[in-house]
Amino acid sequence: MSQGEQWAETGVGAAVLLAAGLFLAYALSHAGGFKTGGYELIAKFGQAGSLAPGAEVKVAGVKVGTVSKISLDPKTFQAETHMQINDGVKLPDDSTAKITSDSLLGGEHIAVEPGGSMADFKPGGQFQNVQGAVDLFGLIGQVIRPQQSGAEQGASQPATQPAAKAADPYPAPAGQ
Repeated sequence: MSQGEQWAETGVGAAVLLAAGLFLAYALSHAGGFKTGGYELIAKFGQAGSLAPGAEVKVAGVKVGTVSKISLDPKTFQAETHMQINDGVKLPDDSTAKITSDSLLGGEHIAVEPGGSMADFKPGGQFQNVQGAVDLFGLIGQVIRPQQSGAEQGASQPATQPAAKAADPYPAPAGQ
């Protein structure tokens, strides 16, 4: 292989890498990967379900931010969720944050229901009203096999000792 062919291969390789980098930059810029504006809000949920960083934060079905980080609070054992809310979106400080399912097949996002307060969240503010994820499979399991109370459990289990033979209310006539 001559030196000219090596330079040509190097040039083609560099062009391919440059094109891949441009495609990556384009994809990230249109997917919100480069957005650093906005402000952070925090919500602590008792159950985060399958919520993951990158999930959408929506108000009335419109995307207003993304989940940036989820971690376990070691003191309360709750899922501490950090959200990056877009600039220009001002949420009342008594708003409610709920984890909701995108579909029956999975995927979750945070739905924010604005409150009626005149004061807005400050950057780093924390939601006081939250509703964690609902375990759909757990609910379905409860419908299929409801839990029995202690009295019902005793009635449904077989007796361990045979019951005493009750007196026959219609005894056979003597001599038969």
